[in-house]
Amino acid sequence: MAITKDELIKKAQKPAQDAMRLHPFYQGKMQTAPKCCIRDINDFAIWYTPGVAEPCKAIKEDPSLVYQYTNKANTIAVVTDGTRVLGLGDIGPEAGMPVMEGKSLLFKYLGGVDAVAICLDTKDPDKIIETVRLLAPAFGGINLEDISQPKCFYILDELRKDCKIPVWHDDQQGTAGVNLAGLYSGLKITGKKIEEIKVGFLGSGAANVATARILITAGVDPRNILMADSKGILNRKRTDLESQYDVKWHFAQITNPGNIEGGPEELFKGADAVYCYTKPGPDVVKKEWVASMAKDSMLFACANPIPEIWPWEAKEAGARIVATGRSDFPNQINNSLIFPAVFRGTLDVQASTITDEMCIAGAKTLSDCAGKIGMTEEYLIPTMDQSWVFPEVAASVGMMAIEQGVAKITMTREELLKTATERINYSQNMAKCLTENQFIKLPKD
Repeated sequence: MAITKDELIKKAQKPAQDAMRLHPFYQGKMQTAPKCCIRDINDFAIWYTPGVAEPCKAIKEDPSLVYQYTNKANTIAVVTDGTRVLGLGDIGPEAGMPVMEGKSLLFKYLGGVDAVAICLDTKDPDKIIETVRLLAPAFGGINLEDISQPKCFYILDELRKDCKIPVWHDDQQGTAGVNLAGLYSGLKITGKKIEEIKVGFLGSGAANVATARILITAGVDPRNILMADSKGILNRKRTDLESQYDVKWHFAQITNPGNIEGGPEELFKGADAVYCYTKPGPDVVKKEWVASMAKDSMLFACANPIPEIWPWEAKEAGARIVATGRSDFPNQINNSLIFPAVFRGTLDVQASTITDEMCIAGAKTLSDCAGKIGMTEEYLIPTMDQSWVFPEVAASVGMMAIEQGVAKITMTREELLKTATERINYSQNMAKCLTENQFIKLPKD
């Protein structure tokens, strides 16, 4: 028997209901646990004073030894100011904490990466930059998260100039990487070519701006792109952009050669793919807009927690492929499917930065992994439960870092794959062990 729309909507509402029950049950999602053996109390003479002084002195003489003698090599900070959390907007650092903890949990379980949530009580971009620079000695990498635009672009650019560890903004590069993976798969299904497709971007925040940049690097012709913000299509007549939004103004110059004006419906007309990162729906995207897209069109409706249009409505309107950001619908296009692996590969080779090409390499592998399983219109990229995929993506990212000369450690692909697999299996087996032994208690139904 087919599932009704009411049943689908009820199913979509259940994760939110469960979240309100289980967050107070566990009082958080992450904790600190020992990594070393503690055979008896005498071991603290090794791990703390007096023994610990020797590795301290060794690191003072050779700072690079910090990667061997501490957990820096596998620890990152998830940094936010809480100004653009999910689709909720500026809710502040405390209200953003559940998301940052959730992010840390995904890093650990899917990537074997130790992540610490850092929620800053400032909206000043220069203070955020200064804070991250001051925190850098304690971490192997920085994941910027849920920071509003346009300051998120400035913060990332400034930190990447001189920070001694890799810094990326997951809402930019992570989202762009998984969007590209979905597009790669969609092109394989539809038989279209990346250099020929017309692409629309509804919303011009961090996610869509970064996706457009990555797609152009991967082969999309910028002349075939239309992008819209809340005031309409970006074009060269939009002089309001020049003084306030450097990034939007840049895209107004390189896209939309016909200088098309108008509302969001214009970018759907004849588009082969449209990426939507606006406000939570439904009914933000109209069925008639989707109906105006090209044959075999692809719609990425990725607002959280509710997509801009329900997937079944987009299908009814004529879209061949529909993706959302949710794990309870087919075709989840969510950066959780790529960011743990990107950082795993980055940390394993001690890369100094995370380049666009590293993200593209990860996206290609993510799409290729779906092909190995059996790619369909309902299965564009692997799901989070297919844990073998993450080491594959990590290895591709690490290899690209080595190829580009930004890695401090050189390994073969087989060595990278083995390292990533061991790290991820360790994290997942630890979670399983804690649950089976009831240190993590299961909730009552």
